Amino acid sequence: MSANDVTTPLMPAAFIGHGTPMNTLESNRFTQAWADFGKAVPTPRGILAVSAHWYANATMVTAMPNPRTIHDFYGFPKELNEFNYPAPGLPDLAHEVAEVIKPDWVGMDQDGWGIDHGTWSVLAHVFPKADIPVVQLSINAFKGMDYHMELAAKLNELRRRGILILGSGNVVHNLRAIDFSKPDAAYDWAQRFDEKAQELMLSNPGDVLALTKQREFGMSVPTPDHFIPLLYLAALADAEGQKPEPFAVGYQGGSVSMTSYALAGE
Repeated sequence: MSANDVTTPLMPAAFIGHGTPMNTLESNRFTQAWADFGKAVPTPRGILAVSAHWYANATMVTAMPNPRTIHDFYGFPKELNEFNYPAPGLPDLAHEVAEVIKPDWVGMDQDGWGIDHGTWSVLAHVFPKADIPVVQLSINAFKGMDYHMELAAKLNELRRRGILILGSGNVVHNLRAIDFSKPDAAYDWAQRFDEKAQELMLSNPGDVLALTKQREFGMSVPTPDHFIPLLYLAALADAEGQKPEPFAVGYQGGSVSMTSYALAGE
């Protein structure tokens, strides 16, 4: 019997505002909330991660048995550059993704990517033993936001096959406006947008694209890469008739929202 034939109770899902890669090494209220989430969920068969940092020219999944830890940043301490998250891959899951999103196409990445810091900086706290298989799904930069919502709705079936779906980005992510003198505070516009996002996610997650029409959208989302992972959780919630629960609400550097959302399992 294959994993495709096995139905399990609905797995939780999450969107985590990952912030700076230094959160990998630090202990703060955000990383503690991530750890608490990991302790609360049943052990998944695998993790399907949608990271802001695999923003690519196609829809792809990692399909290698042993993905490498990618250090996709510069200017950080040696300890961070040497950090390793040796979780195995799960090629079977990559093929399941291809199956459930048909007729959409997904490429099988055998050696080009791995696990990037958008994923491992979070999983270092959620599942610190690195013993749960991880597959990453790229964000196709050539597709509109509607495409990502539709793709995520198709992926919801995997939650009944023991797969925890994890989006990693930030609702507000404007590095040009970052102010390190505001370690735990937010600009007014950033807080307004983050709060509007919370209102929509809690009331009607399927309407999350209405956020693109908000006055603060341009400043809060100067590029779509960190925002799109939120759409995956919103679409999963809408597909299942669930309402996300916010956790780890807060800010870093004035212009980065750390707000995270979880969907309950059953």
